[in-house]
Amino acid sequence: MRFETSQQMKLGQQMKLAPRMIQSMEILQMPLAELEERIEQELENNVALELAEGERTAQEIKQERTEVERDARELERPLKVDDGSASSDFERLESFESTHPDAAENEFSASDYEPRSADRFDDGESYGRARNDGERDGKMDAMAAAPARSASLTEQLLDQWALVEVEPAIRIPGEAIISFLDDDGYLRTPLETIADRSPPAAPEPGAAPARLTVEQLEKALPAVQLFLEPPGIAARDARECLLLQLDALPEVSDDGGVIAGPEQIAQARVLVDRHLEDLSKNRLPRIAESTGMSLDQIRDALGVIRKLSVAPARRLVNESVKPIIPDAIVEYDAEEDRYIAYLNDARMPNLRVNQEYALMAKDRGVEKKDREFLKTNLSNAQWLIDAVNQRKHTLLRVVNAVVQAQREYFDYGPQALKPLPMTLVADQLGIHVATVSRAVADKYIQTPRGVVPLRKFFSGGVQTDSGEEVAWDAIKVALKEVIDAEDKSKPLSDEALAEELKKRGLEIARRTVAKYRDQLNIPSARMRKTF
Repeated sequence: MRFETSQQMKLGQQMKLAPRMIQSMEILQMPLAELEERIEQELENNVALELAEGERTAQEIKQERTEVERDARELERPLKVDDGSASSDFERLESFESTHPDAAENEFSASDYEPRSADRFDDGESYGRARNDGERDGKMDAMAAAPARSASLTEQLLDQWALVEVEPAIRIPGEAIISFLDDDGYLRTPLETIADRSPPAAPEPGAAPARLTVEQLEKALPAVQLFLEPPGIAARDARECLLLQLDALPEVSDDGGVIAGPEQIAQARVLVDRHLEDLSKNRLPRIAESTGMSLDQIRDALGVIRKLSVAPARRLVNESVKPIIPDAIVEYDAEEDRYIAYLNDARMPNLRVNQEYALMAKDRGVEKKDREFLKTNLSNAQWLIDAVNQRKHTLLRVVNAVVQAQREYFDYGPQALKPLPMTLVADQLGIHVATVSRAVADKYIQTPRGVVPLRKFFSGGVQTDSGEEVAWDAIKVALKEVIDAEDKSKPLSDEALAEELKKRGLEIARRTVAKYRDQLNIPSARMRKTF
């Protein structure tokens, strides 16, 4: 065997993304609510970034510099200077594609801190940082008035269990069972596992701690299922959950209306206990043949079952729904017969670079480490302002291109949606297709047809017999119209649905019909059939 060493010279090109370009890409991809949060964080962390309240002259700034410098010396806080490596910025590259969008062409010079123009609010309202001038802090008032965190499912059930009068021997096993319930209220963990994982506990004060046994858990489980509300808690499967609710179902509701009679509840128990699988597959004739019940009786029992819940614990915990804030608004101008798009940036703060710190960064009388600290923060502040302005410019251009291409959608609705590839918009605007993709990511626009995702307007489609192009979403609308109009006693199969769409000039395959039907959460023909 022979070892050799050699030297080689290789010429090549390699593309790397600068940290500032990564920041621009992130800002472009952020929805409005996330961008507002990011700006709020930057305002708290960057001393050189501020909210514009009003323009001040250079003379006024110089007059205030004496007080600013004096206050800065009194603070006596250490200043940390960024080493400039920005290695953490590159760690965010994993969440982006290999291609990069066009970035802002204007680069910020560290020696130039003049403020750049930015749009003011239409209502003329100004915002500024809270000052310690004796006035109440609006943020603190808002935090004090905010609702408290709602109790978790386990906390609510443990509170209920603490009020239940049970034997001391099953109180601790009951608490262990409650701690293992999932978000739907089911006990999917075997009792043997609960016994092994539960820490030793003393059933009575002064007694020696001992591990729970399966026998103790089996004795506590019926009590947990009986006393905890809503009914169905601690069930081990859907069948047991529904049976527990049927056992607790009253014949008369709170408002005096009759929910179900004893006969209907008994029939519903038979269906759940013995024919739950047939019910899930809509095999009503088979159930009628097996039980001797008529179809009318089965339908009445099904009406009782539909009042039940297969996830009873969801009633206790309110899932927080994240509000949707549209990034752009499209309105119809009747006088000019056209649609106008504008950004929903009334909530966006008007940012600017702090001119006092800009002057201090150029002053040779200020210590070098302080000037370096200020220059770093000033540079970061200006880059953020440029990135936000670039986001506004790019997003508005993309929205205008959508409004121009999808005029029929705004006039007639989703059925008139046309195919619109992102590459077409990118070529029209002269930007990279990845820029368009990031501009529409997680964005919503408010239109006369409601608030819709911006990405909805970018999709492929097919060409009808008349040569007109129709988007996939428009085909889904047509498919839903055909299914809504069908005879439910003889629902159309996927192949028949494809034939009906073909009569409308939309020729798609049967498997495509099945895929779109699943996406619309529409069951198969057998499940749609009514008896």
